[in-house]
Amino acid sequence: MTGPGTPRGRSAGAGTSAGAGTSAGAGRSRRGGPAGAEPAGGTAGRARTAGRLCADPQRRRRALAAAARFVAGLIAGVLILLVLGAAPAQAAGYRYWSFWKWSDGAWAYQQQGPAVYVPQDGSVDGWRFAVSPDSGQDAARPGAAGDFAAICDSTAEQPGRKRVAVVLDFGSVADAPGETPPERRTACGVVPGNADSAEVLAAVAPPLRYDTNGLLCAIAGYPKAGCGDQLGAADRPATTGAADGKHSSGPDIGLIAGGALVAVLAGGAVWQARRRR
Repeated sequence: MTGPGTPRGRSAGAGTSAGAGTSAGAGRSRRGGPAGAEPAGGTAGRARTAGRLCADPQRRRRALAAAARFVAGLIAGVLILLVLGAAPAQAAGYRYWSFWKWSDGAWAYQQQGPAVYVPQDGSVDGWRFAVSPDSGQDAARPGAAGDFAAICDSTAEQPGRKRVAVVLDFGSVADAPGETPPERRTACGVVPGNADSAEVLAAVAPPLRYDTNGLLCAIAGYPKAGCGDQLGAADRPATTGAADGKHSSGPDIGLIAGGALVAVLAGGAVWQARRRR
């Protein structure tokens, strides 16, 4: 009879010789027989291995499904970006006079208003009437160069006064609000040394028209009505890139680079999924 402090397994194995036990254990190890005791950790290790082997197909299917969802999401994102990039902008344009200055051989958008900016002697102010976006940098530029020497060559200098050249571009018929725009012209203003660009413009191209908010609406009486009128996308005239100092639109480099990156990521996801098979 087994004592209270003795494990049952030890009592049962008391009559078994060491050699027989070793021989039986070796045989079971080779054949994987079900009888007898296993070495420490053998059953648990075998169970874990079997569990992993059984779970591998499920993990593989889940990994492939996740990779497929990832790739599908990336492709959908690229398609959305391409559609948005190819679609024409729907933002409204405005019909207004934009203000420029001639700097380093090109027109630069004037960051200060004409009533604030004080040009120096020998400066060139530029004005262009057109339908342009609300962003000044993208507005249509004057179509003539700001050649101070050519514009003011025949205007004599005067003591205590300065000469400022002005280029006036009244825009195209497509930009016009139902009236024929005047021909482009230049003028040389001779004004006091502290005169701002608004005073220069008033000296060379009257009459000027402003709205109640101080926005310049007309130069030399053009246009006769309206002031910074907003137009829908369908009403905006097509611009000729060369005439406005702009370049024609080409492929969007950002979209191309984004598409290439997505393709690389998608290929990496598929490769990782295949490694787990």
